[in-house]
Amino acid sequence: MYPVSTPEKIVVPHASPAASTGSAHVEVPVAYDGILLAGFGGPEGQDDVIPFLRNVTRGRGIPDERLEDVSHHYRHFGGVSPINAQNRALKAALEAELAARSIDLPVYWGNRNWAPYLEDAVAEAVADEHTTLLAFATSAYSSFSSCRQYREDFSRILDGTEYDGVVTIDKIRPFFDHPGFVQAFVEGVHDAVRQRLDEGLAADQIQVLFSTHSIPMDDAVRSGPRDIDWGEGGAYAVQHQAVSAWVMARVAELTPAAADVPWELVYQSRSGPASQPWLEPDVCDVIGELPQRGRRAVVVVPVGFMSDHMEVLWDLDTEAKEAAEEAGLAFARTPTPGVSPAFVSGIVDLVQERLEGRPAADRAHVTDLGPWYDVCRPGCCENIRAGFKPAAAGIAP
Repeated sequence: MYPVSTPEKIVVPHASPAASTGSAHVEVPVAYDGILLAGFGGPEGQDDVIPFLRNVTRGRGIPDERLEDVSHHYRHFGGVSPINAQNRALKAALEAELAARSIDLPVYWGNRNWAPYLEDAVAEAVADEHTTLLAFATSAYSSFSSCRQYREDFSRILDGTEYDGVVTIDKIRPFFDHPGFVQAFVEGVHDAVRQRLDEGLAADQIQVLFSTHSIPMDDAVRSGPRDIDWGEGGAYAVQHQAVSAWVMARVAELTPAAADVPWELVYQSRSGPASQPWLEPDVCDVIGELPQRGRRAVVVVPVGFMSDHMEVLWDLDTEAKEAAEEAGLAFARTPTPGVSPAFVSGIVDLVQERLEGRPAADRAHVTDLGPWYDVCRPGCCENIRAGFKPAAAGIAP
């Protein structure tokens, strides 16, 4: 694990006593009495689409006419994002796994951008007299939108409200390299590559593209602890590269011929003005170049995503697939973890390590980057465009 410095005066807003010390890993037991499942949210009908997009873009002054222009992928699916149904299924699966392990913790689900909102989930927990909460955010990596923004949401709900000083919210560490999360990618890549090899393609005719959500370069360079030089793409890119390399190494162990299959990390789903630099290359642009590299098949791996929500169904299953057809390439998209037994079990393992205060040396991880931090470091994943806001579950600022 990377060493990190801590400020002389440590303040961890709204933390449990154990996490308030600011230690990178909380290695003493905490008696949590509820789990907060924190999601992104999505519309559940055509009438919800524009109000939902207003929530997503709040504070950016984007007119409804522009929002309608970007709503087409939701409109294509009847205005319904699959993400809420997926989180309902995940909540039920977590409850079942917790019960199977005799862990008596209720799961409260709330979203950032659509009902049920995080505010509602916290209110429900308090009404049940559960005030020591452990949050699981449905994003695996370190960046503003996938980690810090959720922590800012928690702080906003607690700061100066009736819950201030009553409710504590700690957060499960980013789980990008937990074996329960990565297992689905290993299985998916292995099955897809093996199929193409069995069909007679040579290894160098198959291209594996690990795809994740693009983010602005300003956000990327600030992802992760600020006292470590992660390079141009920040910790966000480094984490994805490490997981992708590990997946390909495991696939090669299962099928040695796959060791010669080329792979690359690509990005998708960018938005915002063209003048603003975002992480590249774009998945569809790369797919269009593959025939010139001698490729005949492409395997797209949604390594940045937990479930088959809109960015997977539209940007990969629709747009990337169409790009592959135009390029004359055989196309496969591998599964996301979803509610697979390995992933659900892995989430409960992450809960247990905090209940037990499990030493960092005993925590599951598959890359040299992990286990990641329980308590985010000062300035971690700052968003200079949106302005710096207080955030729970991390050392201030």
